[in-house]
Amino acid sequence: MRHEIIPCLRYEDAARAIIFLCEAFGFVRQSVFADPDDPRIIHHAQLLRQDRMVMVSSALHTDHSVLAGSRTPAQAGGVTMELYLVVPDVDDHAERARAAGATILAEPEDKPYGGRAYTARDPEGHVWSFGSYDPWA
Repeated sequence: MRHEIIPCLRYEDAARAIIFLCEAFGFVRQSVFADPDDPRIIHHAQLLRQDRMVMVSSALHTDHSVLAGSRTPAQAGGVTMELYLVVPDVDDHAERARAAGATILAEPEDKPYGGRAYTARDPEGHVWSFGSYDPWA
């Protein structure tokens, strides 16, 4: 299935963020384009979780990120958006995220609109929610 809205996230240390997102939240690398002169700089990366994608890049102060006004949470002075992903086992996913170093902001709980969910912060301040409620189902 093709999805036409793909979140793009900026990280000061995008290389480390990619490792964290794969270990903590279950993403896999589809492609990573690092700078040939400095592999710590990620120009563009595509990470997949099931059939959903996020794009990740280094927070450069040049290039289109400045034109678009894209910032990390630290640069912006707070959370810039929250991402929600559907997972089959919320409690297991929360434990995996916690073990990998995510800060759990809201423990798994049943929601009044259905399903179960939790919220976590990644090491650079992006906020992620994971739940069993699927609005498309």
